[in-house]
Amino acid sequence: MDQHRQPTATNFAAIELATPLHCIVKLGGSAITCKNELETINEDNLNIVSSHLRQGMNLGPSNGMDWSRKPGSSEIPNVVDDFDDQLAADPKKFVVVHGAGSFGHFQASKSGVHKGGLSRPLVKSGFVATRISVTTLNLEIVRALAREGIPSIGMSPFSCGWSTCERNIAVADTSTVVKAIDAGFVPVLHGDAVLDNSQGCTILSGDVIIRHLAEQFRPDCVVFLTDVFGVYDRPPTDPDAMLLREIAVREDGSWSVLQPKLDTSRQVEMTVAAHDTTGGMATKIGEAAMIAKLGIDVYIVKAATDHSARALQGQLKENIPDDWLGTVIRLAK
Repeated sequence: MDQHRQPTATNFAAIELATPLHCIVKLGGSAITCKNELETINEDNLNIVSSHLRQGMNLGPSNGMDWSRKPGSSEIPNVVDDFDDQLAADPKKFVVVHGAGSFGHFQASKSGVHKGGLSRPLVKSGFVATRISVTTLNLEIVRALAREGIPSIGMSPFSCGWSTCERNIAVADTSTVVKAIDAGFVPVLHGDAVLDNSQGCTILSGDVIIRHLAEQFRPDCVVFLTDVFGVYDRPPTDPDAMLLREIAVREDGSWSVLQPKLDTSRQVEMTVAAHDTTGGMATKIGEAAMIAKLGIDVYIVKAATDHSARALQGQLKENIPDDWLGTVIRLAK
């Protein structure tokens, strides 16, 4: 689905945060789910990512915040006695946005939700099925973050009143997001099925949501956590694929590779999975370029690695270390 076009209309009022936002993080669907296994979470990756996020946020003592009864257990969690009133000295403000991975894409592609047509029973049913799937994943991610002591709050764009027109963001009320951040929470948004004023409905991708949030909040950086080490000049499964370490974005939105130096005959190739209704890596780079145009550094890096942990901790502000594997996208100097 073509989600990388510029918005033609917006209908929302910008609301400023009381304190600056450090980072917007995109949890790639392929990194936190098993994309070839329907509605299956990659538990190991999600747990490691949650730990890395906690470190990056510079939070205080860890107190688990998922007080739900565990499956198969009748015991009530005894957690209250473990708390104290000590707060983190200087916690960093984060917003998390996640993709769908093996949740939602199947339902959306099979029913054609991204193409619109709510008058058709299949599309309407697919819209409901897609939202059930993506909100299920959202809850599980919120729970994983909460177990790590991160005060996370799930927020669905549809429920917050976000909508599109001709698949471009038309209404995006971020007032609840702002209030949550200012209250010390970490909003966790996700790609969602939303209403569209032109075609009835569509899929609003997490990458597009991130670009909109970056335009409004101007964070210090944006980090895309993926299932590969960064952006390659061709599919990473190609034995000749080369990791693009640094991409410079010009004022007009065009971009070029600074590191490594590519032969002029070597073209950057992008592919999109058949079931992916959000545009895949091509959309990711397009949205990242639009963010970099704002003067915000963008890092695309493999989730659950030391490289992603360093990006989340803000260790890459100046020169990129030679031993860091990932892609940085910046405004051309």
